[in-house]
Amino acid sequence: MLNPTKYVWFDGELVPWDQANVHVLSHGLHYGSGVFEGIRAYATPQGPAVFRLTDHMRRLEASARAYRIPLPWTAAEFTKAALELVRANELDACYLRPIVFYGTGSIGLNPKGARVQAAIIAFEWAAYLGVEGLENGVKVKVSSWRRIDHESFIPGAKGAGQYMNSVMAKQEVLSAGYDEALMLNRAGFVAEGTGENVFVVQDGVARTPDPASGILAGITRASVMRLLADAGIPVVEGQIMRSDLYRADEAFFTGTAAEVTPIREIDDRVVGTGSPGPITRKAQELFQAAVRGELAAYRDWLEFA
Repeated sequence: MLNPTKYVWFDGELVPWDQANVHVLSHGLHYGSGVFEGIRAYATPQGPAVFRLTDHMRRLEASARAYRIPLPWTAAEFTKAALELVRANELDACYLRPIVFYGTGSIGLNPKGARVQAAIIAFEWAAYLGVEGLENGVKVKVSSWRRIDHESFIPGAKGAGQYMNSVMAKQEVLSAGYDEALMLNRAGFVAEGTGENVFVVQDGVARTPDPASGILAGITRASVMRLLADAGIPVVEGQIMRSDLYRADEAFFTGTAAEVTPIREIDDRVVGTGSPGPITRKAQELFQAAVRGELAAYRDWLEFA
């Protein structure tokens, strides 16, 4: 259950939360014709710091371009609007959800004639996979649903409609008593979670699926890759087999919502000792220090509201 905040940025203006409405004939509502982002702001001694905000807005712009959605606002304008929204809502820490979608004007599949609308919503959102999951790890199951591929959608973009693929995988594993799903690609290699990237650690090396595996190359993923590499921990991108999951010493998810969440079981097999391992803990420690402005080398990842 979300707690409403005061304002939503909607089509260029700050409007009261309960007035940020769209028409039921909006093209994006019927066909998922939109793109979105997920961003977090963290409390720091210098005030609210939005993590890699410009990078997220540039990806929003790139996703819109990939899906041929003309943007009435630039990435810089979205960035400015997000900071304004955090200030207006007087939030120390929050989750931000920018979304761009086709509104009314066309009810057929061709969105021509439908106006492009945009919103940014800011609200408080705690640990996505639970505080217990962040501390001790989550139970994961490989879904029977395969991850969308390059021949069907654009896995590297955050298209709204394509997330029905993740919704089905998520529902499947939750109903079976697990916390999250892992999805394989059409070739049977590991892709990602329903809304997270995945890392597998073996023999001191952190491995993560490469973009060719059909993943969204996440911004948190890239951040953790750099943090680990700078700490002297080898990081390798490439194909990961399902069987590699069962032989892993450690495994963890990364994502804006999930942050760095350990994985303690995969398909009823205990990962490593069953507790978060040293590289997972190092990733968590470095990431939390970076997002809170405690590491000078990564200060440029933060934009203050």
